[in-house]
Amino acid sequence: MTLSERNLIFKLGIALSFLCLLICVLISIKIFPVYASMETEITRRSEGIFRTFIGKFLDAKLSAVHCCISAAVLYSFFSIILIYYFFEKTQSPEILFVVFFAASFSLEALRLVLPLGRIYEIPSLYQLTASRIILFSRYFGIFSLFTAGVVTGGFKTQKQRNIIMVITVTTLIITLGVPIDTQVWDSSLNMINGYTSMFRLIETGTFLITAISFFIAAWSRSSHEFIFIGAGSVLAFLGRNILLNTDTWIGLPIGILLLATGTWLICTKLHRVYLWL
Repeated sequence: MTLSERNLIFKLGIALSFLCLLICVLISIKIFPVYASMETEITRRSEGIFRTFIGKFLDAKLSAVHCCISAAVLYSFFSIILIYYFFEKTQSPEILFVVFFAASFSLEALRLVLPLGRIYEIPSLYQLTASRIILFSRYFGIFSLFTAGVVTGGFKTQKQRNIIMVITVTTLIITLGVPIDTQVWDSSLNMINGYTSMFRLIETGTFLITAISFFIAAWSRSSHEFIFIGAGSVLAFLGRNILLNTDTWIGLPIGILLLATGTWLICTKLHRVYLWL
């Protein structure tokens, strides 16, 4: 893939995240008043690292969830802009997949379909479609960051299109095959889907392999920069898990800080590795 083609994808990512950010801003005023009544209907708390250790001691606040969604979209928008600015003329096979990871957060805005459905009569089919799109974006993002780690092991740039196709097909198979209940939702505004334990295992395994891949690259390519990139991937995964699953105010700053710091480490060290190539 040429630099111009890759940069076009960056611009499309910026446009997508900006559109999702605009949606968040425009509908916020309408849906904030419905959160108070929705909180009385919560029967299932969200799951995740933060919820396991701290979140269970705090009450769920849907306004905090709304701000987490907005923060995720903001992260997507600004991170892709910064990556485009610093990597516009720098060839790095990994950075394309890092952008896919960042862009996946923009579609979290579709979680707002649930409170919006309390104001307008939105057919369950649309809610189901939105839930599947969210699920697709999440796993496409995870597999993209995983691929960034694998690419450091020697995948050639010319094979990027094939890799993207494999990620897309794999994610579609997962997304379309998962049963989703549009009548049940948790405290982070996620509709409940099946095979939760299996997907949690997939996420954990992908996270571990990604981090290990960067650490192996540090040894095989004799570059300590990849150690920091591996550490950044760990922080990014942890921040992602917290930001997407927390239902309390305290989870917001922790999640976005870890996610932003991890992404910053990945991008700055990749830029240093490829700057002089």
